[in-house]
Amino acid sequence: MTIWLLVMWVAIAILVLLQGSVLLVYSNWKLKKRRRSRAQLPKGTLGWPLIGETLDFVSCAYSPRPESFMEKRRLLYGKVFKSHIFGSPTIVSTDAEVSRFVLQSDAKAFVPWYPKSLTELMGKSSILLINGSLQRRVHGLIGAFFKSSQLKCQITSDMQRYVLSSMRDWKDGDQIIYIQDEAKLIVFQILVKGLIGLEPGKEMQFLKQQFQEFIAGLMSLPVKLPGSRLYRSMQAKKRMAMLVQKIIKEKRSKNNGCAPRDAIDVLINDSSHQLTDDLISDNMIDLMIPAEDSVPVLVTLSVKYLSECPLALQQLEEENMELKKRKSMTGETLQWTDYMSLSFTQHVITETLRMGNIISGIMRKAVKDVEIKGHFIPKGWCVFTYFRSVHLDDNIYRDAYKFNPWRWKAKDMSTCSFTPFGGGQRLCPGLDLARLEASIFLHHLVTNFTWVAEEDHVVNFPTVRMKGRMPIRITRKPKIHPC
Repeated sequence: MTIWLLVMWVAIAILVLLQGSVLLVYSNWKLKKRRRSRAQLPKGTLGWPLIGETLDFVSCAYSPRPESFMEKRRLLYGKVFKSHIFGSPTIVSTDAEVSRFVLQSDAKAFVPWYPKSLTELMGKSSILLINGSLQRRVHGLIGAFFKSSQLKCQITSDMQRYVLSSMRDWKDGDQIIYIQDEAKLIVFQILVKGLIGLEPGKEMQFLKQQFQEFIAGLMSLPVKLPGSRLYRSMQAKKRMAMLVQKIIKEKRSKNNGCAPRDAIDVLINDSSHQLTDDLISDNMIDLMIPAEDSVPVLVTLSVKYLSECPLALQQLEEENMELKKRKSMTGETLQWTDYMSLSFTQHVITETLRMGNIISGIMRKAVKDVEIKGHFIPKGWCVFTYFRSVHLDDNIYRDAYKFNPWRWKAKDMSTCSFTPFGGGQRLCPGLDLARLEASIFLHHLVTNFTWVAEEDHVVNFPTVRMKGRMPIRITRKPKIHPC
């Protein structure tokens, strides 16, 4: 009797596990039948019950060629195909035009979708998750401030000061400099000052420690039990939020109508009265993430690719040395416009963004049935716009896996085949600052040092980074004296 009960419960468990997949397959069949005369559900496979193709996707993501998951299916099914990853039936797009349509669409068609652990940590008021007029309001205010000449001047001054202070302690020869660590420390301090006005000190150190604990849980199991990775990260965010809200209250009490000096000033002075202190503090914390990943990794990968391409390094050095000599002769301080006018330096940064794919793709969820270029995307399904496959497509970029900054002399960056910062209403508001910060770091590195890079390689999942933190051995150059 006990054996029969055991068999019965095992059978029931299997039926429950299969139920969702069976219903999904039946639903797909009905959708295909209903839409046969118009757009078609893309070809593909949903993989195993429940887990879909997630294990295969993650396995490829950890490999040196994460796009191999897409390449295999693109050969079988085309540039747009169906799959099932991270717990959701998904349409994967490696087609630049389809991806652009998704990115340009508003919340009436697609809304952001992220793994559950990330949505738990971000919170409902995060700029990454909110929609409609509130999202446009927050994004517009922050974007306008990030593009302001006032902030760019402040960032330029701070970045130069922090970079030179850090590089002053570098020693020739035996000392190994870890570029990834140096870039993270500098960029975090600069971005935090630009966001909440905090200067280096005890509070900055506390914030940095809590932020490290917070960001460790972004790609964790969605378990909030005490002691779990996600729980510890959520507690760290609460401690960060308390510090940020204290700063908000101090600023509100001293509000004297002066020009905004940081992003908090911009948001607390908003006249719409939609922005609560909780919303402001949550978004300030979320906007610190590029200081940990995006900008430092952009700097680090630039150094990696330049180390492997002596001709590009030589031209970059010549361009920056010419600027340094010119400014040294006139006694002028370098301004943000000087850095952004360095055309080859910008080509190096653009090519690093294309090859590095710091953001490999973006996920959206369809809130209604959508048709794009003959493809049917059912309501409730996710769409994964995979930038990496487009950026590394030999049909778009000749010798796509070769670092070639010179290609951007004639290449149009406004094309839908180049989307390192996303697109549409959710285009990264800090894209100009990212370029500025990378330009400043590279300028002071190549004009003050030569270096030899130690062996290291890129890790692409769960975030892009250098496994060994990009170690180099530097030799200091002689100082330039004005004639």
